[in-house]
Amino acid sequence: MKNYLIIAMILVSGWTIAQDKMICKTGNITFEASVPSFEEVKATNTNVTVVLNPKTAEIASLALVKGFRFKVALMEEHFNENYMESDRYPKALFKGKIENFNVDSLNETPKNFTINGKLELHGKTVAVKTIAKMSQSGSGITLVSDFSVNASDFDISIPAVVKKKVSNKINIHVDALLK
Repeated sequence: MKNYLIIAMILVSGWTIAQDKMICKTGNITFEASVPSFEEVKATNTNVTVVLNPKTAEIASLALVKGFRFKVALMEEHFNENYMESDRYPKALFKGKIENFNVDSLNETPKNFTINGKLELHGKTVAVKTIAKMSQSGSGITLVSDFSVNASDFDISIPAVVKKKVSNKINIHVDALLK
């Protein structure tokens, strides 16, 4: 009987801890590495997981690299095989903390928060600092952020043949509804 009580207490405490976190499994990340006058180099992943712990202000995000979709199928193939080596490096992972975050201060008007963290991509980890617009809606917390990274910081080389057509600077847009 004592064992059942212990197991029940563990399950209830695990459920309570899980309730402290907010999650989104359908977040969007769009990146663009376009160069003016050339074909658009842009892709979107709509199956991004974002987790926020409102008590500690810790935030994490996971995107599968093969989840990015391009308008041109050949571009997607080159992205996965030649640039991102997605079989070898299947995930993009961000872990960070939101400065001065207080969930109770959120309302329908977006408020800017600074997020400091680390982005792990292509086997490299790079520090990232960005501003996120966050607001409270009836169904959760909306988070929107835009920032840039350099492909070269992650040892992603752009072949000389397309160097003029693909930017080293990658603009990233994140959009998630945490519940």
